[in-house]
Amino acid sequence: MKKSFSITVLLLLVLSVFLAGCGGKKSTSEQASTKKNENYTETASGPLTINPKIPDLAVQDKGPNGEQAVSAKTLQLTEDELKKIKEGHYKAAIVMHYSGTDYMNAAVGAMKDTFKKMGIKIVAVTDAQFKAEKQVNDIETVLAKKPDIMISVPVDAVSTAPAYKKAVAQGVKLVFMDGAAQGLVAGKDYISIVSGDNMGNGATAADIMAEKLGGKGKVGIVYHDVNFFVTKNRSDAFEKRIKEKYPNIEIVAKSGITGPNQAEEVASAMLTRHHDIDGIFAPWDVPAEGVMAAARTAGRDDLVVTTVDLGTNVAISIAQDGIVKGLGAQLPYDQGVAQAILAGYALLGKEAPAYVASPSIKVTKENVLDEWKLIYGTEAPDTVKNAMK
Repeated sequence: MKKSFSITVLLLLVLSVFLAGCGGKKSTSEQASTKKNENYTETASGPLTINPKIPDLAVQDKGPNGEQAVSAKTLQLTEDELKKIKEGHYKAAIVMHYSGTDYMNAAVGAMKDTFKKMGIKIVAVTDAQFKAEKQVNDIETVLAKKPDIMISVPVDAVSTAPAYKKAVAQGVKLVFMDGAAQGLVAGKDYISIVSGDNMGNGATAADIMAEKLGGKGKVGIVYHDVNFFVTKNRSDAFEKRIKEKYPNIEIVAKSGITGPNQAEEVASAMLTRHHDIDGIFAPWDVPAEGVMAAARTAGRDDLVVTTVDLGTNVAISIAQDGIVKGLGAQLPYDQGVAQAILAGYALLGKEAPAYVASPSIKVTKENVLDEWKLIYGTEAPDTVKNAMK
């Protein structure tokens, strides 16, 4: 997160326009917010962990300072530790960068569910609408409620840092999602960062691409052209995996976007310049939707697209054997559980890893319905189930 502030502002403006354009339509997970997460049981006893059904896979990801990620499956609060936390009558605030997507609703829902089990009262849940100045105001408003814990995703690592430092000075325990505010130090100013295995997911997307292309062909990469380490890890890992493992696949084009609604234009230009391109990687599911749109406009229904994150629209494409053939998925619900557990670590004074990641989950047509349930804890929506038919 070392690029100029002007680039960051451009990103925020682009993303806020995109998100405003998506307003009014609830995501699948928002519509299903009243459904019980079937991956978890309401038990009165036992340690608190993420879903034990998640595969025991090594995580490849590295944090913003090069920290090797520790698997979220290693986190645990014992019954005695949970009892101590409940006796503290603590308060928590959830300060997000934006909301409304399948991913974000699952993550926030997990935090709410887990804090309830821990006996922690949530005093605020905010949505900065991808505006740094609003997030600063959100943080200052939340601090007046005197939370003991704050879980947050910084909209902009630089401009929000002074507000997070106020929280630290007030004694608030910080847990970050995906990235930390600039100048804050793990173990001193904040507890940990939780994310998905972004490098693992990029490599998974490369393996699926190679499989669908029969190990040969020409591909392009649409990458996130800002200094945001989680998306950079995905694209870098995709490129590295292709170059190291698949010598008969050539990367012929790389084009950057600063916001998801630029992906269609960028992919369209890529398809125009490279008529014989066989596949394109996108850094997450929303830009992948733009690549799909560009492919359809160009009459390229044969294009193979892979990405990261299982959203409804890419899941439909995967289910109907469409343009998106597969992806590496994060586990937003379980990452939300992990963030709450790490908040418990902070309250107990328990040593925590600086960077935590959930394992990469490979999603293709063959397992999309099963993996949806693993990822979100509920059955796949009817739109995805019907696409399988």
